[in-house]
Amino acid sequence: MQKIITFEDFTKIDLRIGTIIDVRDFPKAHRPAYQLTIDFGDLGLKKSSAQITTQYQKEDLVQRQIVAVVNFPKKQIANFMSECLVMGAVKANDVFLLHPEVRVKNGMVVS
Repeated sequence: MQKIITFEDFTKIDLRIGTIIDVRDFPKAHRPAYQLTIDFGDLGLKKSSAQITTQYQKEDLVQRQIVAVVNFPKKQIANFMSECLVMGAVKANDVFLLHPEVRVKNGMVVS
């Protein structure tokens, strides 16, 4: 378990629902990854690098809704600027994306 945080700490994390609209290979990443473009509705489009190549094919990710942290600072990964962090559950180094059970509006807050 990680360090205990306060509820106030948790409220600083902006978790939103977005729809993946584009997926590209990321050959310059140290570990196999995709470059994702995600539509967050009123928040606009954001890009993210995701190490999900072992569980997901590119064509299966397009139009898939995901959960992401949208208020981290941008992070450069090789020649790519990641603007959000896609959330997933990790099992034996495989990442399984978190997603809503039903289709919801892009940009919805996760609480």
